[in-house]
Parts: sequence; structure tokens; C-alpha cells
Amino acid sequence: MAPMAAASTSSAPALVKPPPRLAAAFSFSNSMSRCISFRSAVPVGGRGGEWRRRLVVVATAGGMGAKPTVLVAEKLGEAGLEVLKGFANVDCSYNLTQEELCTKISLCDALIVRSGTKVSREVFESSGGRLRVVGRAGVGIDNVDLGAATEHGCLVVNAPTANTVAAAEHGIALLTAMARNIAQADASLKAGKWLRSKYVGVSLVGKTLAVMGFGKVGSEVARRAKGLGMHVIAHDPYASADRARAIGVDLVSFDEAISTAEFISLHMPLTPSTSKILNDEAFAKMKTGARIINVARGGVIDEDALVRALDSGKVAQAALDVFTEEPPAPGNKLVLHERVTVTPHLGASTMEAQEGVAIEIAEAVIGALKGELSSTAVNAPMVPAEVLSELAPYVILAEKLGRLAVQLVSGGGGVKSVKVSYATARAPDDLDTRLLRAMITKGLIEPISSVFINLVNADFTAKQRGVRIAEERILLDGSPENPLDYIQVQIAHVESKFASAMSDSGEITVEGRVMDGVPHLTKVGSFQVDVSLEGSIILCRQVDQPGMIGRVGSILGEQNVNVSFMSVGRIAPRKHAVMAIGVDEEPHPEALKKIGEIPAIEEFVFLKL
Repeated sequence: MAPMAAASTSSAPALVKPPPRLAAAFSFSNSMSRCISFRSAVPVGGRGGEWRRRLVVVATAGGMGAKPTVLVAEKLGEAGLEVLKGFANVDCSYNLTQEELCTKISLCDALIVRSGTKVSREVFESSGGRLRVVGRAGVGIDNVDLGAATEHGCLVVNAPTANTVAAAEHGIALLTAMARNIAQADASLKAGKWLRSKYVGVSLVGKTLAVMGFGKVGSEVARRAKGLGMHVIAHDPYASADRARAIGVDLVSFDEAISTAEFISLHMPLTPSTSKILNDEAFAKMKTGARIINVARGGVIDEDALVRALDSGKVAQAALDVFTEEPPAPGNKLVLHERVTVTPHLGASTMEAQEGVAIEIAEAVIGALKGELSSTAVNAPMVPAEVLSELAPYVILAEKLGRLAVQLVSGGGGVKSVKVSYATARAPDDLDTRLLRAMITKGLIEPISSVFINLVNADFTAKQRGVRIAEERILLDGSPENPLDYIQVQIAHVESKFASAMSDSGEITVEGRVMDGVPHLTKVGSFQVDVSLEGSIILCRQVDQPGMIGRVGSILGEQNVNVSFMSVGRIAPRKHAVMAIGVDEEPHPEALKKIGEIPAIEEFVFLKL
């Protein structure tokens, strides 16, 4: 099919992938009986049966005259409670057992918790369909079963902004306390000792601080560190270079950040890509005598590796507010280490932050009960079942293209400009690309962020990170039976860790199609390839010569890595080619090293899907 014309660039909201058995839509009535309605598609008669729609309407105070009931299961600031009481009946019942919570929940329209209450599938099932909103007074939502919430048509909102300053201040407090041995000297003096020479500290002025994660908290830490006379660098793939420059911060790569800084402060979320990101390998790259501060998430540090680095002297000190297991087990070597300063997850524990979080979550819950959609929503199923069914394989393709594209980015400039092109024979009114755009946004941002991308918060989240996502529709001749011919994702104004992924016009470019219901990668840069987007992918640029597929395949076979797909795209015979290899397992670093050592291979990259 040949392209006819390109539609104008547009922007639209985005969405998190809903479970296959549910697709729901929010609708809002303008009448006095304002409500939230969920159209749920429920299969009848097994997997191959028909779909029956179920409409659940939750009336709010505007239409039925009765106030909704909000159960507050953990202590909330008085300011937040006053906001709630102005709209709803508030039941403050703290320290409930799971059985007690399940008993009470069927009488409640909304539930507010902190981190200590587990909102499990059983809670949603016990609500009998009445529970419409769960509010998490804080950022993390690990204690809420999001899948169960979505299946039961319950919106989950959090309060991600109110504790920013408190967390930043605590990070600076740990930084200065560590540098001057405050905690150790205090304990020593209270034990009757006077050890001035033992607790000689280090100065902060003129030292380099690496801020790992330049979001709300990280940027506030950077501002305060600049005020202490420190040189500040930062690593964050999504940070805005303009915003960093305005604060006086240089954006750099991960390796440059950890290898040049005397102090390293962690402010990234805990995701699969950041789990144990500070490990033996990372510590080995640091300056001897580096100092670590963590007020983010405990799991971003390999705690055993940190103990080894402290014992060897590679890391001089650490100051930690968070741990992999909270509270840490008695006898934890890291907690008891003489050169480690610890606090029991106090980052958000100021009176002002607690009140701010209380107000923020109260307003978010009330807005949801009124039928308004909040930018802090972490799940919002909004796609009719028939649309989801048709777009299902393209939804998977869109997210994986986003994940591939962002993993190809290198350097410290960050992702700023993304262009998505949809090639289709359908008229604009016959193809709603909001879901596809959402999944591309999800693929680009979620792997290194704690934010859950959905139709409510996609544009807000992208804008916060300085990412502009534009859409283009390429109209094709042909039958409109299939919704799309291909999707192309381009990231402009960045460097690539795999140079061959750069198109002739200078953007990282990946393109994909759905073939027999399976998403395929069909183009990388200017090279045509064909590899199923299942498992993970190795991309190699090589001199086109006989035996290359066999050599790479043998190396992977020796490591018991199964090859699911292999494709070679080339400019001309015996010139340069790009080999795309689909693998079921992640190869051992030694196997990747051997592939890179093959003389004919000029560059390669491993990409997780």
C-alpha cells in the first residue's frame, strides 16, 4: 500500500493496558444525578461466547441526596479529614484486621489508606461492587492490588506531590549528617566518650554530588546542594535539559555520574530496570571513598554489595532512609555498620508534609466520587471491549516499540521529542489512536518511572518529564479491514547507543507490524528486519559475510539461550547488515561479550521487552 497523505500532528491522552476480560468507560452526566458509570464487558458461555454489557451506576450526593461514605483506615491529617467531612460521611477506623476491613468495606464508597493497610483482591470482592475509589495517602501503591481494582471497576488515586520538599530536606539532612559523622559522634558522646579525632568529617563545598533521578525530589535536592556550594550533576533519561540548566545542573550518563561524584544521592523509583542498580559492578566504577545517600526506595541498592563496598573502603559512608525489607531484620549488617547512618523511612515525616498529603488525597477521592478524573489516578480503564479486541495486537506492538526506542537512547540529554506515525487505510473517524498513543507513552516512560500511565495522566506525565509526543496519520490506499499497516516511533535530538538505529534524517527510528496476530519489529533505522517481538532482542551491525548467523547462534546455544527468531537486513550484498535476534532468555554478560568480540560485528545492543 502506498501512502497518499499525512494528517496533521495531534496530541491525545493515553491509557494503561486493561485486563483482557474487562474494558470500561467513564461517562459523566450533566444532570443533577451526576454519576460514574462503568460499562463492563462480561463473557457469557465460556471463552468463545458472546459478550454481555453490564452497567453499574454509583449515585453521588448530587443526585440521590445521600452522602457517600469514606472509610479512613489509617491516620490522616486533620486538614484532610475536614475536607472529606464537607462532602462525605467519614468513618475513621484504624488498625483494622483484613477480616474487619472486608466486613466494613461493603458499606463504603471510598477507602483511604497509607502503606500499612493491604487492599487485596478479597477486599474488592467483599465490597460487593460498592467501593468506587481507593485513595493511597502517599506515592507508592504496592499495598493495593491494581488488577483486582480494575476488574471491580474501582479507581485508585494517590498523592504524589505533597511530600516532595520533606523528602528533599531529609536527603540533605542525611547528606550533612553523614559528612560530619553526626549520628556516630552523638552516640559516642552519650556513651561517655570524647573522640574528636575519630569523627573528623569531610567538607561539602566544591564536592560533586550526583543526583540519580531528576524528578520532583531530585531537583529540590539539587537546588539545596547548590546552596551548600556543591557542584551538582544528574542522571535521568527523562529530565528536561532546560530545567536542569536553569538550576545549574549538568545532565550526564549513568556511568559518568557514578564515576565522577564524591557524593551520590538516589531519587529514582523502584522498577525492574532500577532494581539493584547500585551493585558490585556499579560500586567498582565509583571513586574510592564515595558516599551514598538513599531516600528513594530500598531495592535500588544491592544491600549485600553495599556492605562489601563499605568493608573494602570503596564506599566510605552511606546514609539510608529506606531498605529492601522494612523494617529491616534484627542484626541487619548494613543497618549495624559503623559507617552507615540510618533512619526509619522518615522522608515524608514532617507535620507539614503529612497535612499536605492528607489534603491532596482527600481532594482526589472527592473528585473521583463526583465523577471527575484526577491526574493522580493510577488505573482508569476507558476502552470499549470491541475496540480493545480489534486493537489488542497493535496495543502490544505500540508498547514494545516504545520500550525498544527508549532503550536505544544514550547520553544525558534526555528524551524530549517523540513522533508516532500510524499507517492506515481507515478514515480518521474509524480509528481512535488514543489507546495506541497511550501504550507508546507507557513503553517510553513506565520502565524507569513509578508512575502508571493511563488516559487520565499520560499527557500530564509526559509534560512533567519534558517529553512532547506528536502523532501523524499516513493515509494508505487499500482495504480498511485491518486497522493499521504499521506503526513507526521516532525519537529526535538524542544520541543512540546503537548508531544503526538512527535514520537518514537523524532520529532513532523503530517500526513494526502485526503479522498473523503477532507483533513484529520490521525496521531499525534505515535497515529492514523482521523479528517477532517476544522475549528480548539482540541487534548487531556487522559486515555482511557468510557464517555470521551460525557464529552468533553457537555462542547463544552454548549459554543455553533459545533463539526464537533471527533476521538480517542489509544495504547490499557483502556490505553492512543489521541482524535482529529474538531470544527467550537474557544472555549472560559473558555471552554478550563474546558476540561483541566477533571481528565482523561493529556494534551490538541487548534490548529487554
